Amino acid sequence: MLHITSLNEGLEIFKALGSDVRIEILNILLENNHMSMNELASRLNITNGALTSHIKKLESSGLITTSSESAGHGNQKICSIHLDKILIDLEKQEDFQNVYNTELKVGHYSSYKICPTCGLASSKALIGEVDDSRYFEHPDRYNADILWFTKGYVEYIIPNFIPISQRITQITISAELSSEAPGVNNVWPSDISFYLNDVCVGTWLSPGDFGDSRGLFTPDWWFPNWNQYGLLKLLVINKKGTFIDGLKISDVTIDSFNLDYRSGIRFRLAVEDEAEHVGGLTIFGKSFGNYGQDIKISLNYAPIEN
Repeated sequence: MLHITSLNEGLEIFKALGSDVRIEILNILLENNHMSMNELASRLNITNGALTSHIKKLESSGLITTSSESAGHGNQKICSIHLDKILIDLEKQEDFQNVYNTELKVGHYSSYKICPTCGLASSKALIGEVDDSRYFEHPDRYNADILWFTKGYVEYIIPNFIPISQRITQITISAELSSEAPGVNNVWPSDISFYLNDVCVGTWLSPGDFGDSRGLFTPDWWFPNWNQYGLLKLLVINKKGTFIDGLKISDVTIDSFNLDYRSGIRFRLAVEDEAEHVGGLTIFGKSFGNYGQDIKISLNYAPIEN
């Protein structure tokens, strides 16, 4: 998902979408996951040369990706959708210029309580044995770039290094997530709950555990019938409530936590025993999935009011 917060920031996207042909290309790729340049040109009834300029525009804006694939008569360029969602948020953010940004690796959780199926892996290998929760304590777990479990939770300590005498006015967390099915299953719903300092701020229903195509960043050694990619979710907690991808999921506001420069901040992702859909959780880091990122966090802040 791409989060656009100003018109200038989204200019290249808007230019790329300002063409009927490019819109049709995106619609075709959404229907077919990926297609070669030759197939697209034939479908659109245009020449490869005319198609190339449109593909370059879509690729430079980040809407699609291209890769070379060997075929019977040489290499073919394969086109795929890169962004599954674009969120345009033009509302002026309070104290937007005062932001502390940080990232957490998937394996840098501070506590956990999970049930199999479960496991962890770095970009190079599995960490211990799958479906044995003891390996969530293994020293190599700090290198994990993917983890998964059926129910339970992992909790992270968010570094809080905003300047002295400042209060936190908004927390934004971005992570690539999916359900956890035995093997993979694109239709495998799971209620994933988010907690801040032991307060449940909301729940998101993950639609599935995706394995229909290999993740763009998933390493070559990874097993083809295992989790391949997730959906990039944007969780925002501000003075108006808690939001996922711009949609309000609860009335819990940032003001209810009274967070300032001295506050400890714990963030938990959980699949509860009593949830309607106990379908597990997978968290993807920068070496897995489609987005090449760890758990990204932004803390907006402003002076403490006397």
